[in-house]
Amino acid sequence: MRMLAYGLAADVMDDYMRIGETTTIESLKKFVKAVIGVFGDEYLRSPNNVDVARLLAERESRGFPGMLRSIDRMHWKWKNCLITWKGSYNDINVWERSHLFANLVEGHALAANYSINGHNYTTRYYLADGIYPPWSTFVKTILHPQENKHKNFATAQELIWKDVERAFGVLQSHFAIVYGPFRFWDPTTFKDIMIVCVIMHNMIIEDEHGVYMHNNNYEVFEENVDLLHELTMDFVQFLQNHQHIRNREAHSQLQADLIEHL
Repeated sequence: MRMLAYGLAADVMDDYMRIGETTTIESLKKFVKAVIGVFGDEYLRSPNNVDVARLLAERESRGFPGMLRSIDRMHWKWKNCLITWKGSYNDINVWERSHLFANLVEGHALAANYSINGHNYTTRYYLADGIYPPWSTFVKTILHPQENKHKNFATAQELIWKDVERAFGVLQSHFAIVYGPFRFWDPTTFKDIMIVCVIMHNMIIEDEHGVYMHNNNYEVFEENVDLLHELTMDFVQFLQNHQHIRNREAHSQLQADLIEHL
């Protein structure tokens, strides 16, 4: 826990705990795997209908109906990264491989029906910064607003979007290991440590603030589940979803409607 919370090197533990560096590293790896195995399903689950309804109501009260959340990225330097791998992952290609994007394309996202400025929409959207592409699922700020309504929109968008940056800041303050450079060699350990820090971060939020995370009223599933072996989506529908998400006109229309709405 001290390594996770304070970002200490493994050999520091030898000074006062009399545990060797190798044993400390092995203990850390087993600890993070145990936490993920026991608590991962509860504290990393996708939002259910109750969660989504609560999030949408909170966003609508702040002037953004249909907004699900803010989206951003957090960089974590890998000290021992191989030279040939450096720069191979950037913000855009990581997003292209995101399970969130895959769920949208495959039609697994929760259904949506809402209206802004007289126009109806069926896809939830995310507040994003300027590096993200102009897709129908992203709402970005206006870089150099001139009119008052554009300035009002840019101020509101940036204020709410920064919620995700504040969340990353709290995560890094609780677990300094994800603030400094990652010192291990194994990419699997790299991923596991980040996941376990997110799990424990969510535990802290639940314990200190009671943010609806310990809600046992989950959707009820049948005990026996029939496996589907056929294709889950027609390929034509898959392509239509893909094109709809990347629709620049829909992106511009949504932004214009939000400007008028605010």
